[in-house]
Amino acid sequence: MQAPVLVLKDSLKRESGSKVHHANIQASKAVADIIRTTLGPRSMLKMLLDAAGGIVVTNDGNAILRELDVAHPAAKSMIELSRTQDEEVGDGTTSVIVLAGEMLHVAEAFIEKNYHPTVICRAYNKALEDAIAVLDKIAMNVDLKDRAAMLGLVKSCIGTKFTSQFGDLIADLAIDATTTVGVSIGQGLREVDIKKYIKVEKVPGGQLEDSKVLKGVMINKDVVVPGKMKRKILNPRIILLDCPLEYKKGENQTNAELLREEDWSVLLKMEEEYIENMCMQILKFKPDLVITEKGLSDLACHYLSKAGVSAIRRLRKTDNNRVAKACGAVIVNRPDELQESDVGTGAGLFEVRKIGDEFFAFIVDCKDPKACTVLLRGASKDLLNEVERNLQDAMSVARNIIKNPKLVPGGGATELTVSAMLKQKSSSVEGIEKWPYEAAAIAFEAIPRTLAQNCGVNVIRVMTALQGKHANGENAWIGIDGNTGEIADMKERKIWDSYSVKSQAFKTAIEAACMLLRIDDIVSGIKKKQSPGAGQAQSKPTVEQEGDADNENMIPE
Repeated sequence: MQAPVLVLKDSLKRESGSKVHHANIQASKAVADIIRTTLGPRSMLKMLLDAAGGIVVTNDGNAILRELDVAHPAAKSMIELSRTQDEEVGDGTTSVIVLAGEMLHVAEAFIEKNYHPTVICRAYNKALEDAIAVLDKIAMNVDLKDRAAMLGLVKSCIGTKFTSQFGDLIADLAIDATTTVGVSIGQGLREVDIKKYIKVEKVPGGQLEDSKVLKGVMINKDVVVPGKMKRKILNPRIILLDCPLEYKKGENQTNAELLREEDWSVLLKMEEEYIENMCMQILKFKPDLVITEKGLSDLACHYLSKAGVSAIRRLRKTDNNRVAKACGAVIVNRPDELQESDVGTGAGLFEVRKIGDEFFAFIVDCKDPKACTVLLRGASKDLLNEVERNLQDAMSVARNIIKNPKLVPGGGATELTVSAMLKQKSSSVEGIEKWPYEAAAIAFEAIPRTLAQNCGVNVIRVMTALQGKHANGENAWIGIDGNTGEIADMKERKIWDSYSVKSQAFKTAIEAACMLLRIDDIVSGIKKKQSPGAGQAQSKPTVEQEGDADNENMIPE
C-alpha cells in the first residue's frame, strides 16, 4: 500500500504509515550488518578513511560507527546507541547494535500483520524484565582481591580485540591503572574515574612490551630553564598554582604619563617588587618544584632558580589535577593563600627524561597515588591508537567489575540461557503479546549465531546443538569458544562477561528497538537544494494583484 506523502509549503515533507516502520527497520538492519562481522575474537577488521584523509584500522564497533556519515534518522539513532554503550560501560558496543537490529528484524513480521507497535513494545519490555531476572539468577560474584580472576575476566573481554595477540599485557595495565585510581565512597562501594585520573601517553618507538603503568604522572613538559634548574629531585616538595607568576597586565588599555625620568625606574621597580614578593611567598614553604597552569616571567624564573627550585609553566588544567591527586598537593589560586597543607609531599621522585625527540617530566614513586599515567610504546602511530582504544575498553571492564563485582558467562551462553528461559515463559503470556514475546526470545540468539558465523563453522549445526543443551534453561555456562568454534564450558575456558555490560546492552537494545517501532511519521523540514539555474528562473519580479492584498505575504516576518 502506497503511504500518503503530504507536501506542505514546499519545504515540509511528511511520510507516514507502515512505510515508515519498514524504512526504519531496513536502515537499522543496514547499520547492524556493517559491524556484524566485527563481533568475537576471530572477527574481521575494518579500515576506515576519516575526513582528514587518515586511516583507522579497528574492529571496535563504536570507533567504526563514529566515522559513518549516514542520512537516515533511524540509522543515526542506532549509531547513537553504540556511543551510549561506550560511555556507560565501555564494552559491548557491537553486541548492542546487532541485538537491536535483530529485535527490529523480528518485529517486521508483526508490523506486516498489522500488529500495533504498542503491543510489540509491551511484549518487548516484559521480555527485558524477564531477561534481567535471568541474568541475576546466573550471575556469580567475583572477589576483587583475586587478581587471577580479574585478569581472566578482563582478558576474555578484550580477547575479541586486536591486542589479544599480546597476551596479558593490556589486561595487566588496565587492572593496575583502575585499582590505583579507585576511591572508596562508603558502604563498600568504589568510584573509578577513568577519564579524569588515568592519562594514556602514547610515545612511538620501542616495543609494546615496554608499556607500563607509572605510580604517578608523566607530562610532556621540560623545566623552564634547563641549564639552571634541577632535572632530578628525590622526595620533592611540590606546589601547584593556578595563577600567573608575572606582572598583572591591565584589564583594558592603560596609559601611564611619566614626566620625570626617575618615575620610569620607579615603575619598573614596582613591577619587580611585585614579582619578588610573589616568589618570596612561595619560597617561604621551601618547595623543590613549582608548577603553574599560567605564565612564568623571566624575573620569577631568576628568583626561583636562585633558590634552587625547578619550575614548569603552562600545564594543562587536567594534567594539574592529576599531579595534585598523585602527590597529595592542593592547587592554589593565589600565592598569598598558600598553606603548609597545600604542599604535595607524596611523590618519591621528580625527573625529566628524554624519550625519542621530546622531554617528559615524571613525578613518580608516589605514596598511595589516586591518579596515574599509562605509558604506551609501540612501533607506529596506528598501532598505538588501536592499543589505546583496546586499553580504554579493558579499563572500562575493570571499572565495571570494581563497581559491580558480578560475572556472567560469555561466548553467547548468557543469550542462549535468556532465550531458552523466555521461550519457556512465553507459554504463560496471555493474549496477543505472546507472539512478539517469543520473537524477542528468538532475537537473543543473534549473538551466538553471529559468533558462530565469524568463526567460520557450520552455523546451523552449532546452533542446533547449543539450543539442545540449553533447552530447559540448564547448562547455563555452555557456549561457543570464539577462537575455535567449539561448544565448550565457559567456566573452564575462562570466557566471561561483566554483568553490567550485558545488562546495559540488553536494556539499550530493547529500549531503542521500542523507540524506533513507535515512530509512525517522519516529517522533514529541510528544503531540497535547487540546481543553480532553477533559482534564477524563479526570481522574476512579481506584480501584486488587488486580490493579494489580504495575503499573509504582506506582513514581513
